[in-house]
Order: sequence, then structure tokens, then C-alpha cells
Amino acid sequence: MPLQTEYPTAEATASSATAAVLAAHPRATSDPQARAAVATDRSGYVPATLPDGVVRAESADDVIEALRLAHAHNVPVVPRGAGTGLAAGASAHAGQIVVDVSGMDRILEIDPVEMIAVVQPGVLNAEVNAAAAEHGLFYAPDPASTAICSIGGNIATNAGGMWCAKYGVTRESVLGLTVVLADGRVVRTGRRTIKGVTGYDLNALFIGSEGTLGIVVEATLRLRPRPIRTETLAAYFDDIEAAGLAASAITAARIQPSILELMDGPTLGAVDRAEGTHHRELGGAFLLAQTDGYGAHLELDEIARAIEPYASSVHRAGSAEEAEALVKARRDAIPSLEKLGRVSIGDIAVPRNRLAEAFTGLEEISARTGVPIFSVAHAADGNLHPMIVVDPDTSITEGPAKEALGDMFHLAQGLGGTLTGEHGVGLLKRQWVEEEVGEISRSLQGAIKAAFDPTGILNPGKAI
Repeated sequence: MPLQTEYPTAEATASSATAAVLAAHPRATSDPQARAAVATDRSGYVPATLPDGVVRAESADDVIEALRLAHAHNVPVVPRGAGTGLAAGASAHAGQIVVDVSGMDRILEIDPVEMIAVVQPGVLNAEVNAAAAEHGLFYAPDPASTAICSIGGNIATNAGGMWCAKYGVTRESVLGLTVVLADGRVVRTGRRTIKGVTGYDLNALFIGSEGTLGIVVEATLRLRPRPIRTETLAAYFDDIEAAGLAASAITAARIQPSILELMDGPTLGAVDRAEGTHHRELGGAFLLAQTDGYGAHLELDEIARAIEPYASSVHRAGSAEEAEALVKARRDAIPSLEKLGRVSIGDIAVPRNRLAEAFTGLEEISARTGVPIFSVAHAADGNLHPMIVVDPDTSITEGPAKEALGDMFHLAQGLGGTLTGEHGVGLLKRQWVEEEVGEISRSLQGAIKAAFDPTGILNPGKAI
């Protein structure tokens, strides 16, 4: 759940425009508790004021009517799913209305022959996988927050996760979308087939657009056969730099794990304190590797050989339960840190052969700014999540925490990397976008935004 927040007690009066939208929509409310519940996400960012109201959508028609009214009255709209975003992409403030699609949580169809699922945006990631599992299938994108994050939010940020090492991010698993545009019109993108190149790829454009181009109300997802066999390995290292070198060695050996995750010593300590485990006693860093398919055991043999020169110990899971416990340790990282304070989660990505340099750079940033940084990584695709933990009443948008976030981006940039690998830009990283993509690209992206949302009411101030 998002961190507890406090807002000014004085009630702001909704503008005449937002009041008109709220009065006309049957599923709208201006109740203060409802507004507080949707004002921010899991990023740690706290907006100064509450949104003027919330539309709790239960159908595509509810979203269509909300955007039709918002367009007519020129009212800014912030789309919201489960609220687990980590870049303040779903944060909202006075003068805005939140369209909450978490109630649109139905799995509409699973076709086990074509291996597709048709779902509403509020369905949780784990629920899709549970339904697919009944047919021997699975949905590949699996953020660490799989139990609480929604498909709509995954699509908004082009979310990744642990299985992306082998199966790719959300974009590779979404075949088609139904999207409500800013003026209430409905567009359908993509298809139900695996291949299709008719026209521009609007499907890919909406994925990762962070709710700035339209609101997804239905998605056709690609499912995959559940692997016949899975093998799991845990390795411990003296320090995170050695673990980074080991991960790079796996890539250099051209081995394709299905999962390859890294955790540093401070994060292991936080997980141990929260869960009663003992990972930190075994080393200063932890590498989780998993392979799948008929040759899973042979691939894991190769991984063990590749990391042997760097590891202090290597252990293969002897049962499915033991393997799940190791995977759980990685999934527990963020919830464990949230027990220590307000967490701001970085999301940089670097070339995979520069992971060790990235970890060293993060340690230097922590020492220079005085900000504690806990690091995990999707090592197979070079995506690091350096996490800053501060007191609940300390800002993450100014002072040392903000300085550290900026330094993280410049570290990634200097190593040939990027500002965000899977969490999106949102509000927190917007100031560095042009520095990465350049003025021409930023201008073109602005023109695309204007074509889809000429009045600029969809998630203003986010992404680009």
C-alpha cells in the first residue's frame, strides 16, 4: 500500500468546471476520504493538495462519460489503477479529477488455444497469472509488485519484472488495446493475432505513455506455455561489485536465464529484519538465477560455472518450495524498505557489462550526498533499482534526496544508460527527459501528445 500521507485540513473549493463534471457523472464523488485515497501513488511523493474529486469507473462507458465531460469543461484528468506506480505518474492535486479504473477488474476471456487473455485494466497482474495457470499458461511480465499492481498500470509504464530477462517487457505481451481518448472517443489498436503490421503501431505508442494519450479500458494479452521445468540457483558474494561482475559474466557467456536478480547487502539486511531470514549472514550481495525449459538444468550448470570465480558460495534449490522462498526474498525488497521510512525508488538502466561500475557509482553517490541507498537489479537487462529511504516527513523532491536522484541519472547516462528502464518518468523524473532524448525528440513527442490530446487534459505535467 502507499505510504501514509497527510494533507492540509482546509478544504479547497472545487472550481466551477470540476464541480460541473462531478455533478454530472453518476460515479463521481468529492468525499475527502475518497480524494485522499487516490491523491498519490507508491513513489513516496506527496502532493500539496487533494484532487477535486474521483470518478470510480466500473465500465468503459463510465470512462467515456468522464472524459467527454472533462473535455467539454476543460478539466484535467489523472488516470489511476492500483496506485502502485513509483514515479508519481498517478499523483493528483487541486483542480484535477482522478478517473480510477481499479474497479474494472474482470478477466473477460481466456483462449487457451490462441493463448490470449482479454482483461479490463483493473485486473491485478497476479490474477491474470492465476487464471492462465489453470490452462498451463502464464503471463510473462511480472513486476515485483505482481500481487498488487494492475494490468492498466503495467501498460501505462511498459512495466518489466523478473521474467523479462527472457520474455521481454509488457510491450512484448500486449497484442491489442481499447483506449478512450481525451474527448471520449474510443480507438482500438493492435489485434488478436501474434503478427500484424497494418498501419502505424499505435498499440506500442500507448504502451508506456503513462496515461497522457488515453485511458486503457481493455487489453488483449499474449500468454505463453508454462515451462515444463524450472531450476533455481542462489549465489552470495563478498560485495555488490563482485555480484555485478558475475552477472555480466553470465551475459558474456551467452546464457539466457529466465530470472537474474541482484540484491546488495543493505537490502538483504532490511529483508532479514522484516521477514526473519538470514541472507545477510551469507554475504554482502545476493544473486538469484533461474532457468526454464527442457534444458533448464544444463543452463543452470553453465551459470554456476560462469559465476564461480566471483561467488563466495553457490547453492541450487532442492525443491519448488525452496526456490519460491528465494524468489520471495527478492519480491520482499521494497515492502521491507517501506517499513524503514519513505522510499524513493530509482530505475536506471545501463549496458549489462557495466553493472559493477553502476553499483560502485551508487555507493559513491550515497557517500557524497549522505543519503542511504539500497540497491536491487534486474541484472539480465541491466536495470537497477537504487532506493533512497528517508524519514516519513522528509521530502524526496528537494535537498539531498533529490540531489541523489539526479546523480543516479547522470551516472547511468555516463555509462551509456537511461533515466528509466520500466517505472516511467511520471512527475519525479520529468526534468531530465530532454537531457536524455534531446530537443528534437522532445518536440516530436509533444506534437504526438497534442494530436491525441489537443487541450492537454490527460495527466498533465507527467512523462514528457
